[in-house]
Amino acid sequence: MTKNTVDKSMILGDIVKKYPKAAVIMMEYGLHCIGCHVASWESIEQGASGHGLDSDEIDRMVDDINKAINETGKTAARHTSHPNSM
Repeated sequence: MTKNTVDKSMILGDIVKKYPKAAVIMMEYGLHCIGCHVASWESIEQGASGHGLDSDEIDRMVDDINKAINETGKTAARHTSHPNSM
């Protein structure tokens, strides 16, 4: 099974489009610029650094995003893998 992976070099807007749950996590870390026009070209690392997060906080945020999107995938796979799940 392939894991969804977000890294700190990825563009904020792209991540939020693909993984809407990521927006909630970013906001919990104080990264409220996800709806800003800059989010269309700025990376997670750039945006987070601009909002005062240090390298360790950025890494924790990215880890939390990956955990959330991979947990969502496991839940979805569990629900769709059983023939009587519909």
